[in-house]
Amino acid sequence: MNSILRDAWTIASKDLSNELKTKQTIGMMVIFSSLVILIFSFAFDPTNNMVKAVIPGLVWVITVFSGILGLNRSFLSEHENDALTGLRSAPIDASSIYLGKVLANFTLVTTVQLISIPVLFILFDYRFTGSITWFIPVVIIGTLGFIIVGTFLAALSANAKNSEMLLPVLLLPLLSPLMIAAVQATRIILENGTITNAVSWLRLMAAYDLLFLAACFFLFEFIMEGS
Repeated sequence: MNSILRDAWTIASKDLSNELKTKQTIGMMVIFSSLVILIFSFAFDPTNNMVKAVIPGLVWVITVFSGILGLNRSFLSEHENDALTGLRSAPIDASSIYLGKVLANFTLVTTVQLISIPVLFILFDYRFTGSITWFIPVVIIGTLGFIIVGTFLAALSANAKNSEMLLPVLLLPLLSPLMIAAVQATRIILENGTITNAVSWLRLMAAYDLLFLAACFFLFEFIMEGS
């Protein structure tokens, strides 16, 4: 297991190093999330009480749709110069490729969130009154579940001709339970509601993450064989 984690870290470091040089993927993600925030800020009056109901959903709309851009690139970039063949032929476990991609994608999406969520609150003139100690775990666990499933499906759809269109079609239905739980937990925390209710949703999100992590971890080898 230590070798799998070590190889996964090597792959993630390689992807993040390449991204630091080009800034292509994270640039697209930040621009897209900024446009979404800007459009919705004009669509809703910040002084309206409806904003409080919209913010929890917008946090996850930004996360998912900007994240899909990064997920699409994570494996399509490996097909350039047939780099994926090199990864498959390397003396490493296929699951370490998956974990490395999950780690790299999670880092990119989290970086975008660190920029976009504060901007969202500022443009909507939203005063954060909830518990930051609960808000952060909800965002992390929800984002991790999105990346776990999204990375697996990005690898599955990478060989398709219309992979950019296929990934959202496959991903969004599977994300429905996680996103419902994430939005509800975020709403409860932002409204400074009863933490017990948020914990129930948080447990559902954690169970979702663990279930799909185990399934994707063991099934990823078959995707690599078919690529």
